[in-house]
Amino acid sequence: MDVQLWTWILVGISFTLYFGIAIWARASSTKDFYIAGGGVSPLANGMATAADWMSAASFISMAGLISFSGYDGSVYLMGWTGGYVLLALLLAPYLRKFGKFTVPDFIGDRYYSNSARTIAIICALIVSFTYVAGQMRGVGIVFSQFLQVDITKGVLIGMAVVLVFAFLGGMKGITYTQVAQYCVLIFAFMVPAIFISIQMTGNPFPQIGMGARVEDGTFLLDKLDELHTQLGFKEYTSGTKSTWDIFAITFALMAGTSGLPHVIVRFFTVPKVKDARKSAGYALLLIAILYTTAPAVSVFARTNLITTVNETAYTDLPDWFKNWENTGLISWTDKNNDGKIQYRNSDAVNGKPVFTEERGKNGERIISNPSTAENELYVDKDIMVLANPEIAQLPNWVIGLVAAGGLAAALSTAAGLLLVISTSVSHDLVKKQLKPNISDKGELLIARISILVAIIVAGFFGIYPPGFVAAVVALAFGLAAASFFPAIVLGIFDKRMNRQGAVTGMIAGISLMLFYMIRFKTGLIGIMDPLPESEWWFGTSPEGFGVIAMLINFILAIVISRLTPAPPENVQQIVEDIRIPSGAGEAQMH
Repeated sequence: MDVQLWTWILVGISFTLYFGIAIWARASSTKDFYIAGGGVSPLANGMATAADWMSAASFISMAGLISFSGYDGSVYLMGWTGGYVLLALLLAPYLRKFGKFTVPDFIGDRYYSNSARTIAIICALIVSFTYVAGQMRGVGIVFSQFLQVDITKGVLIGMAVVLVFAFLGGMKGITYTQVAQYCVLIFAFMVPAIFISIQMTGNPFPQIGMGARVEDGTFLLDKLDELHTQLGFKEYTSGTKSTWDIFAITFALMAGTSGLPHVIVRFFTVPKVKDARKSAGYALLLIAILYTTAPAVSVFARTNLITTVNETAYTDLPDWFKNWENTGLISWTDKNNDGKIQYRNSDAVNGKPVFTEERGKNGERIISNPSTAENELYVDKDIMVLANPEIAQLPNWVIGLVAAGGLAAALSTAAGLLLVISTSVSHDLVKKQLKPNISDKGELLIARISILVAIIVAGFFGIYPPGFVAAVVALAFGLAAASFFPAIVLGIFDKRMNRQGAVTGMIAGISLMLFYMIRFKTGLIGIMDPLPESEWWFGTSPEGFGVIAMLINFILAIVISRLTPAPPENVQQIVEDIRIPSGAGEAQMH
């Protein structure tokens, strides 16, 4: 059977499963809609959290990013896994005990002010939209390749599917759908990784295979370093970023993670505080399976790409190359008219020699130095994981499986994020501020309308995306770090923190981060172009700037809270109570 048929079958089966679950778990009350009725088992919740967490960025883009940036890409691994630990230990149990569904809800009640709540809603919406744009782009890429439609149609199909999930079930539908999506996505990520690991190194564990020897006895990573230096790239295992920037990006990702609204909500779907800790533990293990395999997949994909494509005549290229060419995500321009593909580091060609190696008649090595060799190949980072099984010539069903996995990853996160957007509007804005006595039914209706609007906006960003998936997502984390993280941490651990401090800090943090992001990363269309790297403040990249914005938020919040009146007694008492371990009575919040 051909690839497309397998893709249709596997995507069809997995989707039937998701839709079946969404209908079986239809939400009947707002409690079901927002937190799945609060009765999900820790393991199921752990799997749902893991699926929520491992977005299209983890499944599709992260390995692609690492395979192009080598050592520098490790910031994503450290930041995203480390942040999860921070969230599970430092924040989740306390927020669970406080008994609030959403971050704006916590901030509004803890800082006894609707203006604080409104600012938190705005931050939540900015973060979620930045993030969801990346997911929709991921969905578009998968659909466009495997259903052979263009990326715009791909995004539109994805929008329709997410709409059905989020509409029908709310958190209850999404939780159980995500359990299924976790199983699909982890299976789809691991199967090709294991196959390719056995193929290249004879080791069935990709995590170990990555450091093993290949057929000719050299270590796989040494072989890749050698390929890289021959083509004028920096060695794969050494990075180009400064130590400070690596630290900054990692920390921004960690702090941003712990302020991510859609993951925090997950801890309310279990019955007790103890279960919240348990499900955090399960989720960490389940996430680690993918995150420890990703660097291996990157190494395999990068090595395979260079060895199958470089210096190969275009007419001899395997089918996968032509398939992906149709989507425009890989392209080749024959600059020297020799009919062969030259893959080079275009920066190196412009100043440093690039050596190429050929074989003579008797098989002897001839090293030539055509300094004119220009890079002729453009590869989109986002296709590395999806094209990997095709490059390695794995059976067709594996290729179809990866498509199903990529969709599962993007859709589960998109659904979780859209729920946050709708909750922010219906619960935090309408119920808590505009119409306090709205009925349960009315609130559900508003939640569903806001999901619809959110999907349309997200689809628009997916069709006209700012940059590639993982980088967009990294900026969302920077925004969360700069706005929420200090307000949540100080809200839990600093009794003296009052609303003046928190509000000033949040506004300063997110404005500074937005300013820096627009100034150095995105630019304003038609008004100004982003500034070059040489202009960065303290040598900090836009992805890492969240850390500086976050520190300013912390400092401002603490200083201002000490210069203004202390929060009311009852709020201080709540902060005391949150820190008593559960069992000694859940914190009373009304």
